[in-house]
Amino acid sequence: MSDKRIIVESGIDARVATILEPEIEDLGYRLVRVKLSNINGSTLQIMAERPDGTMNVAGCEEISRAISPVLDIEDPIPQAYHLEISSPGIDRPLVRLSDFVTWSGHTAKLETHQIVNGRKRYKGMIVSVEGRNITFRREAAAQDEEPNFVLSIDDIKDAKLVMTDELITEALKRDKSLREANGIEDEGEGAREN
Repeated sequence: MSDKRIIVESGIDARVATILEPEIEDLGYRLVRVKLSNINGSTLQIMAERPDGTMNVAGCEEISRAISPVLDIEDPIPQAYHLEISSPGIDRPLVRLSDFVTWSGHTAKLETHQIVNGRKRYKGMIVSVEGRNITFRREAAAQDEEPNFVLSIDDIKDAKLVMTDELITEALKRDKSLREANGIEDEGEGAREN
């Protein structure tokens, strides 16, 4: 399965992603999303993670140091902005087919590029991925609706996990397991003063 981002940005966000994705990959991370927003004047948010899905403060700092000079030279954003590097978080955007596989069994909110089967917005639990098609289960199907629906990843404009207790529990277990497997201490550990 290709691990390439399929759900991608448009406009200025796409231009920034094109510039920064190779830089981020050279550091051993994967770009998740680029988003320019009007928060605090103007904020450029870069979401990234390691290939195993982890991210820590040191990783965010490493990416920031590497891409700041690139952004200064390329200058893709005409106005002043704040740079924010972050992990995707628990209610993360889903941008790769592998994201849908990894988080199957959890609920996602979806928006399509255009109307598909009479709607643009969907919500459902990820059931399975077959080729480029993803099967979801509706939480509550109307009388005339099937409980499951299928969307092609090519039709999806935006996808994001929905925060649930089950998602939080699983995300924390996965993070702990990956940290233990990689010998990574929890953030802040070992920095205490006596």
